[in-house]
Amino acid sequence: MRRVNSYRHPPQGKRLKMIGDILNSKVKTIGAVAIILAFAALASRFLGLVREWLLASTFGAGSDLDAYFVAFRIPDFIYNVLITGGIVSIFLPLFSEYFPKDKAEAWRFTNNIFNIFLFLLSIMCLVLFILVPFIIKLIAPGFGKEQIELATSLARIMMLSPVLFTLYSVFAGVLQYFNKFIIYSLGPIIYNLGIIFGIIFLSPYFGISGVSMGVILGAFVFLAVQIPFVIESGFNYKFILDFKDKKIHKFFKLMIPRVFASASLEIETVAFVIIASTLGVGAISIFNFANDLQFIPIGIVTISLVVATFTTLSKLWAEGEKEKFIKTFSSVFRQILFLIVPISFLMLALREQIVAIILRHGNFTFQDAALASACLGIFCLGLFAYSATFFIVRTFYTLQDTKTPTLITSFVVFLTVSLAIFFAWLFNNSEFARSFLISFFALADLPKIALLGLPLAFSIGSVIHLGLSMTFLYRKIGDYNLREIAGSA
Repeated sequence: MRRVNSYRHPPQGKRLKMIGDILNSKVKTIGAVAIILAFAALASRFLGLVREWLLASTFGAGSDLDAYFVAFRIPDFIYNVLITGGIVSIFLPLFSEYFPKDKAEAWRFTNNIFNIFLFLLSIMCLVLFILVPFIIKLIAPGFGKEQIELATSLARIMMLSPVLFTLYSVFAGVLQYFNKFIIYSLGPIIYNLGIIFGIIFLSPYFGISGVSMGVILGAFVFLAVQIPFVIESGFNYKFILDFKDKKIHKFFKLMIPRVFASASLEIETVAFVIIASTLGVGAISIFNFANDLQFIPIGIVTISLVVATFTTLSKLWAEGEKEKFIKTFSSVFRQILFLIVPISFLMLALREQIVAIILRHGNFTFQDAALASACLGIFCLGLFAYSATFFIVRTFYTLQDTKTPTLITSFVVFLTVSLAIFFAWLFNNSEFARSFLISFFALADLPKIALLGLPLAFSIGSVIHLGLSMTFLYRKIGDYNLREIAGSA
């Protein structure tokens, strides 16, 4: 009888252990981390493209999808303001400061943050659950009664997601500190798979509500896969709810300015939604699709490099290694420009083909695709500025300075929203401006052509934001090899 080679065919338990060991492995160099995150981001963005393709072909740029995107803004507002803007940005620098000094106190701080935000977010989401109809009317003044009711129902389904993401964000900070970037990088992939599951398997039975159910499913699994690896890192859950802790006071002192900055950015997004809702059915969907497409290179290149560097920069600044800090900052800044600038030109040249491949299917019409490609082309003009600013703002957070980027962001948001209102009015009322857009982008004279004022305002605002951020960072830390960066650019 032929013997089975147990090495080549390990038992199920050993295979699972091998997979667990790989996911739990530590990655220490910035280059290796960036590569892992870039590959994960590439996979996530590919799934994001599949998600967009399924949404566009299944629902088209119509009233149902407009309602979904508006409903998504409410939980997304909470996530971007309190979680991404607060917990994610502030927790890691403070944990990096506390853990080398006193591990027990660092874990106590982690448990306290975990419970405080679980408590606060649960109450907030419950209140918003009740107020959703009023919020929908406020941010989508162009909606009719049926669209408001649909958007309300969708938003209430998705209201659990900020609570799940709050718990995940604390775990994410721990995983980043211990350089466990492989398991950390899987989160967005799982999240997109949940939404795709909702579109394919749930929407045939529940309509657009099935997509919202997929959002919750993705968020839940997104959180669940992180838990074993956080526990292995040393986390032991304890019910600690101490608002008087000095570490918590420091956390909120750093977080509050950052929350205002994030709120400003979200107000900008909401303002764009308000303007788009008045430009016709489908305008919100078209703008969101174009915006999502421009974020593909940002997710793959910029966010991967920034996340890979954030832990290193936080540790270097906490240890007083200013020279190494500046050297690392300059290197990453140049890498971002080196990759993003050519990608921007490539996307600008191929914008029509990109939109045709990804969006122009099923119920997504030729006219909708033409307008989406024009929006994407304008977004590409400011892509380099947004990417560089994203990195500089998070560099301020490693310095534990949240006030400076908050003031800059608030000013830029006010300017960008003002420009968006002006351009939307101009393209609606000026025959010369409309003729220029029609000629430049080879468009038909569409009723929603004023939508192009929104990405134009966004791109101009991004360039101004970059200039101000670079100036104030120079004042904060001195010369950060600016000549080297300029020469490289």
